Amino acid sequence: MRSAVLDTNVIVSGLLKPSGAPASITDLGFSGQFRWYVSEVIVVEYEVVLARKRLGIASRRAAEFFADLYETAVVVVPARKLQECADSTDDKFLECALEARADYVVTGNVEHFPDRFQDIRVVTPRHFLTPLTADPR
Repeated sequence: MRSAVLDTNVIVSGLLKPSGAPASITDLGFSGQFRWYVSEVIVVEYEVVLARKRLGIASRRAAEFFADLYETAVVVVPARKLQECADSTDDKFLECALEARADYVVTGNVEHFPDRFQDIRVVTPRHFLTPLTADPR
């Protein structure tokens, strides 16, 4: 089974545009089509960002998202601190993926990440969705 860590921008995009690739990815994650990993720091970032009034995400919708996330995602505690990303606030996603031995980090900001870190591929939502829907193993 494929496994991934989802950047916050994927979550936000999925909630703002229910017909796009990010929304499909979160739906597939909630249905168990891939193993979704998070860390406490990532969940806190999701919470802070989704609460931003300017995004206009209803608190009820955010609460539903978190209820599904807590039921589905696997929480890991990263053992290593990394300094690999152009934007250091993104290192937490690689740290989580490394600890989880995830296959992918999925992000709309691939330019902030190395193309690959060890065995972890950094891909856009569309690039993750294509093989996931073609062959969900």
